Amino acid sequence: MNIAEYSVTKKVTTWLLIILFLGGGITALQEISRLEDPEFTIKEAKVVTTYPGATPIEVEREVTYHVENAVQQLQQLKRVESISQDGYSEITVVIKDKYKKPQFPNIWDELRRKINDVQVELPPGANTSIVFDDFGDVFGLFYALSGEGYTYRELKDYADILKEQLLLVPGVRKITIGGDIKEVVYLEFSRANMAKLGISNEEFSQVLKSQNLVSNSGNVRVGNEYIRINPTGQLLSTQEIGELLLSGTGNSLVRIKDIATVRRAYEETPNFYTYHNGKPALTVGISMLSGENVVAVGERLDYRLQELQTVTPVGMNLDPIYDQPKIVDESVSGFIINVIAALVIVIVVLLFFMGLRTGLIIGAILLITVSATVWFMNYQGIDLQRISLGALIIALGMLVDNAIVVAEGMLVRIKRGEDGLKAAGEVVSATMWPLLGGTIVGILAFAAIGLSEDATGEFANSLFWVIFISLLLSWFTAVTMTPLLCVQFLKADKPGEEQTDPYGGFLFRKYRGLLSTAIHFRWVTLSIVIAMFASSIFGFGYVKQSFFPDSNTPMFFFDMWNVEGTDIRKTRDDVVQIENYLHTLDGVESTTSFIGAGATRFTLVYSPESSTSSYGQIIVTAKSLADIPRLEQKALEYAAVHFPDSEPKTKPLRIGPGRDAK
Repeated sequence: MNIAEYSVTKKVTTWLLIILFLGGGITALQEISRLEDPEFTIKEAKVVTTYPGATPIEVEREVTYHVENAVQQLQQLKRVESISQDGYSEITVVIKDKYKKPQFPNIWDELRRKINDVQVELPPGANTSIVFDDFGDVFGLFYALSGEGYTYRELKDYADILKEQLLLVPGVRKITIGGDIKEVVYLEFSRANMAKLGISNEEFSQVLKSQNLVSNSGNVRVGNEYIRINPTGQLLSTQEIGELLLSGTGNSLVRIKDIATVRRAYEETPNFYTYHNGKPALTVGISMLSGENVVAVGERLDYRLQELQTVTPVGMNLDPIYDQPKIVDESVSGFIINVIAALVIVIVVLLFFMGLRTGLIIGAILLITVSATVWFMNYQGIDLQRISLGALIIALGMLVDNAIVVAEGMLVRIKRGEDGLKAAGEVVSATMWPLLGGTIVGILAFAAIGLSEDATGEFANSLFWVIFISLLLSWFTAVTMTPLLCVQFLKADKPGEEQTDPYGGFLFRKYRGLLSTAIHFRWVTLSIVIAMFASSIFGFGYVKQSFFPDSNTPMFFFDMWNVEGTDIRKTRDDVVQIENYLHTLDGVESTTSFIGAGATRFTLVYSPESSTSSYGQIIVTAKSLADIPRLEQKALEYAAVHFPDSEPKTKPLRIGPGRDAK
């Protein structure tokens, strides 16, 4: 008794397995983690060191050189990149592709130890180097907070409220607020007046530093209570700063407001600006916990944001720049539609070639196999994301092959009057191992991706494993469940009726004639095949080569570099002018500008640009993908005419890892 005969004989067990596969798949589809991209380790860290007052050459020689030497001692290092600017050193550490996520905590610890060891070699004016190893965090929900007439302080206060409340939503890991411009107090004084009064810069600075210091003032017992002493006198306003006394010549006392102008303002030259649709804005990035269903987390966040509408200031808007849960939900919905379409196509096609009952059987086997694949994916911790969904869609075309071979063999035998159990045993005995061999060959075609150690292999790893699981399950269902369904639902021709030839239909007869002609004129057939093969090789040279295609999200980036050393306010004015121009074009949904550095990493494949005052980026959301080429061309033409000294560039939102070139 082979596996097919066992499945038919023990039909209760087989039906139980069918129900288990279907039920497990439906349950898993509700529970399985859903992401936009597969989990992928960004194998980069940044080492930042500030050296106030130093020129780029001094930063390079006295800071960057020593830190780079320390970093290059890492055995896991793939490459190191550095930027030396006025008073600022930034080193990007890139680790070899073969190292996986569990190994990185130890790698970053080793990097920190080496950076700590090199601190003694840095010049006295340099600050302690800081290692940022969370550079790869992805904030899939990315919002712009703006409001007509609101100051940065008011925007930041409400952003802090949002952060405090949204961190309590289950599934949220981290929230970051970007684009905030700090409030400062400017003291503008006359050096000549200070010299006359005998007040030095050091004394001025010391008086300010001594204010608002928190120190333990002790405790005192009062009756039965033990009360902490909390001294007053902290400075709470610019007016109080102006009332501070300085000691001048002859022990004379002078108020700061008498020799200096004290004013409160925002930083005049901040390091970073953010604009949304041409208006000053802050950004709010939300990162989810690993393994969470981002669609469900997104729904919880939307519900909480609706509840917070009652405390939202009038005229203040929280607009999505990038909504990962919405994109993921659309992808999963698209996959379900593809599965339904595949079932309909299989049933309709087989209806013409093998009959309605056979078509329904093959369609049922396809549904069972897909359902079981989702169940096993959930058990193995494979998320539903663009790669695994793509693998399932690829597999849909192959999952029915094994079942068709078994169903066709049984159809012919049952129509001829053979016993169903005997037909199942003979058909599966003859085809089981050849089908398994063909299935393994199909799996091995994707093995290079699954076993690759580079970044592409890690990103597309789930492609191999989903194909592996689904094709093996298709073989299993073909040799177990397909025979049972065929025995249950396929019927022999009635006694007395003329037995019909399953291959006597119009299409089969025409195909037999075409095949006979091709074999008879074999040299002509071979010549046509060789010519088609040669033409395909020639045409392949005109196909754009890219392992990963561009994203189908209607979004692109406009990057602009001004001359190095350009004031960030000049860069801001240029970028905002281009942003306002884009809004005059048809097809633009929204724009968000970042001046001085790139945006927060809102999608896995986005790599933020390093900090520099001459750089600006506009994230443009178009109404459709068809609008993007025209908008890119218009933006480049406008920049070439109005900012001839700049270096503009556009690029689409990519899928998969890779490096951007300036």
